Amino acid sequence: MLQQETAFGKTSQKFLSVMQELKFSDMLKKANIRKGSGVSVYEIFKFLLLLTFRGENLYRFLASPHSELAGASKNTFYRFMDNASFNWGRFLLLLSARVIAAISRLTRHGRVHALVLDDSVIPRNRSKRVELLAKVFDHTIGKCVRGFNLLALGWTDSFSFIPVAFNLLSSPNEENRYQEADGSLDRRSNGYKTRMASMMHKPEAALKLIKDALAAGIGAEYVLMDTWFTTEPFIGRICELGLDVIGMVKAVNQSYWFNGKLYRLESLQRFAPCKSARECYGSILVCTRYQHIPVRIVFVRNRNKHSECIYLLTTDRSLSDGEVIRIYGSRWKIEVFFKASKSLFKLGSEFQTRDYGSAVCHTAIVFTRYTILEWIKRHEEDPRSYGQLFFDMCDDVRDMELGEALQSLMSLFLKIMNHLSSENTETIKKQVHDWLGSQTTYIQALLGNLAWES
Repeated sequence: MLQQETAFGKTSQKFLSVMQELKFSDMLKKANIRKGSGVSVYEIFKFLLLLTFRGENLYRFLASPHSELAGASKNTFYRFMDNASFNWGRFLLLLSARVIAAISRLTRHGRVHALVLDDSVIPRNRSKRVELLAKVFDHTIGKCVRGFNLLALGWTDSFSFIPVAFNLLSSPNEENRYQEADGSLDRRSNGYKTRMASMMHKPEAALKLIKDALAAGIGAEYVLMDTWFTTEPFIGRICELGLDVIGMVKAVNQSYWFNGKLYRLESLQRFAPCKSARECYGSILVCTRYQHIPVRIVFVRNRNKHSECIYLLTTDRSLSDGEVIRIYGSRWKIEVFFKASKSLFKLGSEFQTRDYGSAVCHTAIVFTRYTILEWIKRHEEDPRSYGQLFFDMCDDVRDMELGEALQSLMSLFLKIMNHLSSENTETIKKQVHDWLGSQTTYIQALLGNLAWES
């Protein structure tokens, strides 16, 4: 149906080989993403997965001369993206569990595995009637914007990062939502359940993502979090799941029990002298204020501002200070993931639809793209960054299209010239020969096998 092997060149070959190896069709069926209306959803999914490497969104591509490569109409694609029976969360859990199991076999036994939790705002400031569009607070700019809050959970072994699950949060407060959910959906459908989950409070939604990941067989010892999530109630609930926490904490309104007394973080620092002037960190064993959870606080001097201190908390008090810092450094991988998803994979900008289900489908596609690139990078031991991999694959697509276009144009030109008399074509032949000689070796190699007929 979709001639991707020809249209997308080397990029599609790499992606399709990974999809076959991981048995994508099987995972799609288990997530109830099945064939409907005579159109193969597997082929539609492959097309949408590779669309970003063309540098166009769906609307522009379907309006271009290459639209026949899509193999389906615009309405077919939009119906696919907003199908309420599809369970994209289930698909991502199956995919990530399969990839993580394969990656874990490539690493030595005992390597630390961790879940990474964070959120990022997907702005839609120009939108007004998008389903479940809400007013959300963007910490990076310090004000509220229209859009969604993407709550994401990933897995890392300090080398690879695999996005596991997400919740495209709206707002639990009705007054902050600009549009309500589609009331015509069947309450038993996956689409309705996903919309209801989007209106959960962020801590509850985060805890659900962690539980779902553990239930899918994704193993980890730690949950890495930033200051927003590292609160005593949330830490206690994660510990109930059998996981330890490593997170950064703010000095504001944080008190801990030490030697029978309550101290703020700034005051506790004097009980943990630096081990050396070079390392500039120390630690202390304390308990949280209300639930008396035993934790270790590691004090790290801020490299950018030596007068300030960074506070890291862990519930695993057996870890050394250096190990706490090393493991927490893996949390940065989710920031890299957000950056790559927005700037390279067009998260939040590739499909401008009003349906919440389409936004969820698009987010799942972006997560899948990143996972496949991670798989390629890990198995090929590729030293390139995700940005380099992305642009190299885009170059493969563009080179393929340029080569085919030049060869087709030259073949048509020669065919026309061969029907003209020799006296009318001698000058043109000479000019073409001189032009070809002035081109790069790449162009000469493409057109070198083309010759004039005698």
